[in-house]
Amino acid sequence: MGMRARIIRIGNSRGIRLPRSVLDECHLGPVVDLSVEAGALVVRPVPSPRAGWDEAFRTMAEAGDDALLDAGAPMGSTWDEQEWEWPDP
Repeated sequence: MGMRARIIRIGNSRGIRLPRSVLDECHLGPVVDLSVEAGALVVRPVPSPRAGWDEAFRTMAEAGDDALLDAGAPMGSTWDEQEWEWPDP
């Protein structure tokens, strides 16, 4: 079901107030993607940078494709195994 909204003045710009129910239903956060498609304004949520990673990791584990690529590689030095001493400033 559509609804109408007024375009309001916000400083030198214009804006539309969106009801909380619309924000929640569309999963809109503080930042959105805007585009114009066939003369219509389209507002989309910005996807999380890591969206889908859990499912991808699960799929890799089920396929046995989550092994370390360098698991059998010899250590080139003991640098990480030594105690580090930091000089006093």
